[in-house]
Amino acid sequence: MISHQEQIFLQQLSEQHHSYRYKLPSIREAGRFIEQLIGFLFPICADHAEDEYTKDIEREYASLRNRLSSILEPLGPELHTGKEAVAEEIFRRLPVIYDMLLLDAKSICDNDPAAVNIEEVIALYPGFMAIATYRIAHSFALCGIPLLPRMFTEYAHGQTGIDIHPNAVIGHSFFIDHGTGVVIGETTHIGNNVSLYQGVTLGATHVSKSSASRKRHPTIGDNVVVYANATILGGQTVIGHNSVIGGNAWLIRSVAPYSQVYHHSKIEVKQQVVPV
Repeated sequence: MISHQEQIFLQQLSEQHHSYRYKLPSIREAGRFIEQLIGFLFPICADHAEDEYTKDIEREYASLRNRLSSILEPLGPELHTGKEAVAEEIFRRLPVIYDMLLLDAKSICDNDPAAVNIEEVIALYPGFMAIATYRIAHSFALCGIPLLPRMFTEYAHGQTGIDIHPNAVIGHSFFIDHGTGVVIGETTHIGNNVSLYQGVTLGATHVSKSSASRKRHPTIGDNVVVYANATILGGQTVIGHNSVIGGNAWLIRSVAPYSQVYHHSKIEVKQQVVPV
């Protein structure tokens, strides 16, 4: 028997549930779709490498489009056009995304001495997985799809430790090495041929809802390298092209092209007196 107090609580839950603006697929379903789409584009791992892939590539393509339509179903009222039109637009963008990801994989392979070949990068590197998910999620964001792009990148965040907001703008040949702890904020602009190492933060100088519509995160020019644990903050901060930002650096102001920025710390090593 449900008590009066429980009935009040259940009524409160019901009212709250009906107040939600969005109805979303599960994170597991969204993550599964991302994994399947990346696997479709790059069928290197065992789950995608069967001979049947080549024979049934058109059927797999159609299946992924149907799956996307299913994922978009709960968001139907919030879409500018019908779910089928949105799915068509997303898949129309796939060739461009694929070409960008090939450049990303090549950049990782070219810049990391430990990388044996592009297949290793695609199959094993968390940086590539995070970048691939971002590029797909970014295309969703460009189509005006609410929340789902963030769901994709948060899934990749959980898998890789790399947090890239889907609204960030990132050029071609992007390289994230190791990657754990990398944070790229919503209004970040990153040029071409940029390399980031683990722990890099491209963030805002302060958190305020009043600044949500403004550019809060830095701009990184072409051919920039940012080494481990560097922090670059602020919407007005511009890192000029061909610059190198050293490990542990803290930047809240712009630097000119071809700059070298390093954090200086003092480390002392004292010899212990060994008793005779």
